[in-house]
Parts: sequence; structure tokens; C-alpha cells
Amino acid sequence: MSIEFAARMREVAPYPKAATYAHGGDLVKLASNETPWAPHPAVLEAIAAAAGSLHRYPDPAGTALRKRLAERYDTNPERIALGNGSCDLLLGAAQALLEPGAELVYAWPSFSMYPHLAALTGARAITVPLTDDGQHDLEAMLREITAATRICLVCNPNNPTGTALPLPEIEDFAAELPRHVALIVDEAYVEFNLLQDPDESLDLLKRNNNVVLLRTFSKVYGLCGLRVGYALCPEAFRDGVDRIRQPFSVNALAQAAAAEALTHQDEVARRVERTTIERLHIESELEERGLVVTPSQANFSWVAVEDEDAVVNGLESRGVIVRGGGALGDPGHMRVTYGTRAENDAFLAALDDVLQEK
Repeated sequence: MSIEFAARMREVAPYPKAATYAHGGDLVKLASNETPWAPHPAVLEAIAAAAGSLHRYPDPAGTALRKRLAERYDTNPERIALGNGSCDLLLGAAQALLEPGAELVYAWPSFSMYPHLAALTGARAITVPLTDDGQHDLEAMLREITAATRICLVCNPNNPTGTALPLPEIEDFAAELPRHVALIVDEAYVEFNLLQDPDESLDLLKRNNNVVLLRTFSKVYGLCGLRVGYALCPEAFRDGVDRIRQPFSVNALAQAAAAEALTHQDEVARRVERTTIERLHIESELEERGLVVTPSQANFSWVAVEDEDAVVNGLESRGVIVRGGGALGDPGHMRVTYGTRAENDAFLAALDDVLQEK
């Protein structure tokens, strides 16, 4: 006789992991939307300084980091929630807000974590297809909102398509949503979005008491190995998530690193500039090869390919790791993170070899 799991476990699909971790040797890692640049040297120094106190638990409230975030965004620390990556906050929001009979609405394909929220809580997930050009269809999403809706998710820029909606469209959408619905705007890639200044969406918080902006230190700050996410949110949302999540969810090194990283906005600007240069390089090179690329406002490209498995596996055999669209909700595509120029050119050379074989 084997152990017996809860029935809802049958609805929880494994999170789609990149193939990178199964390989050894030198690889061109373009599968996980990581930045190719190491943390700022001062961040590494902050981590080293914090390492001497690892025999103590971290601050469970993340006081210093929340204070620094509050200063950065001119808000009250009580309106900031911290998590072990933004996934931790998404799962906490689901546990705090969803239950059997409740509903959540999101576009698809979008971030791979979203299907877990309904599966883990017994809520009903309502997915709305993206438009033909890979954008959120906000009008269609609004039509799916009911009295049972507790959460509506808008990933902007969207992962995996890289598309972004102009902020006025999201503002209009937020204004039409019933107040009982928590609108979570997932802005993991907001710093790369050239359609807006990252601070512009803060006005959504001032005009609406049901909006949450979800952000992360994993992307532009280069701290994905430490896992720090945060939400700019109503106090009630922070309180609900804090009650649900495990104690000490953000470790001491992560808190120290994130607090220091925030003080180096000049480095953020440099990374965005370099990423944008590589974005233009990759998009133009792929289009010259006759491939259809969805216009991106993130640090990756979403590329249509006729034989996804052959292309992705062919690249992998040449030491270049990308993500296949099938695992991300839309077969017939691949998602390619921008690396350094050398890494990107290695990808293009490997892609040429694969395409010539077909």
C-alpha cells in the first residue's frame, strides 16, 4: 500500500524546467530569462558581509529591505510584501484569496506558474487566449469576470511572448474591474519595457485599492540565485500573504543583496541599455533568416519555428539551451533569452547549422 495524496495533486503539473541543469560542461544558457551579468560588486560585498551572521535567522519581516523599497517607490513599508521570488507571492495570494467555488482569470499562454494557483486551491481557472499578435485581450478577459472572480492576472510584459500593453489600456481595464477582484499585474520584466517608465504603473496603486504590482530581483538585478520577489500592494494584501507564507521565506543573504542592489539604479540603466541592444540584434538576425519574431519588450524573444523539437534539440546538441514553446503553452515556438553578444552569436551560428540540416 502506498501513501495517498490529496485529489487536487492530480491537477498540479510539474513546473517546466529548462534542460540546462541536466548538462555539464560549457553551455550557452538562454533558456531561463536570466541576465548574463553577475551582480554588482557592491552587492557581492553585501552578501559576504551578511554571511557572518548565518547562525541567526533572517528578519522575518524583511524590515530593512521593505524600508529601502518604500523609499525607492515613495510608499509605506506596510504596502510592500516580500517573498522567496515572485512565485512565492503568487502562491501566497492564491492560498489567501482562492478556494473551491472561486475563480481566477488570466491570459494564455502566460507565466507557467499561473495554472498552479487554481490546482492547489480548488478554484476554477478561466484562461483567455492571447490575440493573434501575442497580446492580452483585455476586453475578452473583462467579459469573464463574475461575482466568483477573486484574482485577475495580467503579465506585462508577458512571458513567454514578450509583448507589452500600453499602460493606459491597463489603467482603463483596472477602472472597469469590480472592486472585489484583485488585479495582479505581474511586472517581472518591467525594467526592460520601453513603452513606459517602470515607475509609471505606480499610479495604478494610487487610483485603485485592489491592484497589486508584482516585481522581482531575479531579472534585471541578476539575483535569481537568491530568489527575492516583492509586491507593491494594499496593506490587506500584504497581511494576507504574510499570514499564509512560511516564516523566514526570504533568507538573510537575499535580503542584504536586494537592499544593496536597489541603490545601484545606474547599473540597472546600463543593463537595460545593453539588453535592448542585444534585443535589436537578435530580432533583426532572426528576421533575416525568415523567422517570425513577436515584438518583445522583455529580455527574450518568442520565435515561431516549424519543427520545434528538431530546432530545440538541435540547439541543445550544440550546447545552446533555449526553451521550447510546447512546455510554455504554445507549441511551434521557442523562447530565447538574450545573453552576451558572444553568447547570442553562438546561438545564431548553432541555429544556422540546425536550419541547414532540415
